Amino acid sequence: MFNCFGFLAAFRVTARRGGLVAGVLAGGLLPWPAGSAQPGGSVFAQPAAGSPSLEPLTAASRRAYAEVLKLRLSAARELLRPELASTPAAPAPLLVANCADFAELIITQDARRYDALIAAQEAHLNALDRAPASAMRDYARAEITLHLGLSQLVFRHLIAGGFHLRGGYHQMQAVVKRYPGFAPARKTLGICQFAVGSLPEGYHWLLRLLGLSADLDTGLKNLALAAAQPHDFQTESQLYLALIRETYYKQPDEALHLIERLAAQQPDNLLFAYLLTSVHKRQHHGDAALAAYRARPTGPGYLPVAYLHHMAADLLLYQGDYAASKRENLTFLREYSGQHYRKDAAFKLYLAAWLSGQPAAQVARYRAQINQPGPTDVEEDNYAQHYYEMAQALNPTLTRARLQIDGGYHRRALATLNSFHATPATLLRDRIEEPYRRARAYHGLGRLDSARLAYERTLAISGPTAPYYFAPQAALQLGYLAQEAGQKALARSYFEKALHYPWHEYKNSTDAKANLALRKLL
Repeated sequence: MFNCFGFLAAFRVTARRGGLVAGVLAGGLLPWPAGSAQPGGSVFAQPAAGSPSLEPLTAASRRAYAEVLKLRLSAARELLRPELASTPAAPAPLLVANCADFAELIITQDARRYDALIAAQEAHLNALDRAPASAMRDYARAEITLHLGLSQLVFRHLIAGGFHLRGGYHQMQAVVKRYPGFAPARKTLGICQFAVGSLPEGYHWLLRLLGLSADLDTGLKNLALAAAQPHDFQTESQLYLALIRETYYKQPDEALHLIERLAAQQPDNLLFAYLLTSVHKRQHHGDAALAAYRARPTGPGYLPVAYLHHMAADLLLYQGDYAASKRENLTFLREYSGQHYRKDAAFKLYLAAWLSGQPAAQVARYRAQINQPGPTDVEEDNYAQHYYEMAQALNPTLTRARLQIDGGYHRRALATLNSFHATPATLLRDRIEEPYRRARAYHGLGRLDSARLAYERTLAISGPTAPYYFAPQAALQLGYLAQEAGQKALARSYFEKALHYPWHEYKNSTDAKANLALRKLL
């Protein structure tokens, strides 16, 4: 069992360290267990009544789990306290308690809490050693071991983290083999198979080192099975499946409908409000994302989620409300205890000051903050640092158009782009970016022929070696368009082209999406 917010937060943080970590986020990393049935066999049959799949959480644990999903961690811990005191080795409350501790550590990334929360996870594992054998006990042990490994990796304790990842992998493999009808393990198995199976080739050495392999399609089938069966973690399974389809397969409708329904059913659920904001933001629904953010539940009972302010700052930047964007990012930097996204926040503060015509000294101060010491593990921070080191001025017209497109304001972006006029002195980067931005705006408006022409123009101007993300992204989008039109050979050529470009700020995510698309064409 794992809470989805922790999955998403950790995925963002660890994506550039190798999607190996992403597999842990759901609780395990494992290939199909040796000797078990393949998809379509008896393993995928619906469980009979009384089977391990229907082994429930205790009543107190179920209520506490609901509070964890709402990010009301103090309330969850209070609900668990009597049961843990009376039966300290009970797997269900130990599992939910660990989820609360893990969620706090991953979401806040507060180094001051690291030692205490790691010790709590280790104590949960020690307590499970005294519990009688059961599917829930073995599942809880594997999940908590993997939570521990991921926690250690996020805080750069790589040797200990890798040790626990490998151990948790083998434990979860044993759970699936011993209890093939236990649906929560299928959920974990499916997510982890997908995460490991979608890794770019550059990380395969790491998988070989740890003895891990996975089949992406089998992972999705496992996850779909868990999403279809009634159990305590079914909603979680459905969310994972919908979010994978939305993020990697350009199928957003399922995620939007599911999360809109969940948010309407539980307006006091901060996780669902976060997910609704996040999905609308990724789908370039700026107004809807901002509305979801403003409707989120607040109060002292909720775990503070500073990253929500950073998302809101982006959404306001897209609208051109620079003063409000600045306030939200300053709130994020003040409240956030972690190190990631600080460079990105400084970059967005710089953009807001620059585009709103603030004094040069203030603009320069925010730009200088980008270069303060800090990690570049997430692509947004990497992009900000690369921009600082390149020391090339951004074009204000193209920058405004980019932000408008990110917010889904495509007609506004086209009007902005009409004021851009290239000259012989125009930077190559800007001459490549202009048709790419037009293509994105046309694509968002459904003007696909115009989008194709503009994407092709991007490729022509860029050539094969320009060190910018515009051409590889254009190739990726052309591949998607060809795929949607049933032109498989053409789609394959574009996806392969996207993979062959040299380093750029978004190469990891672009390559991952291109590889997944190529596998889907097989």
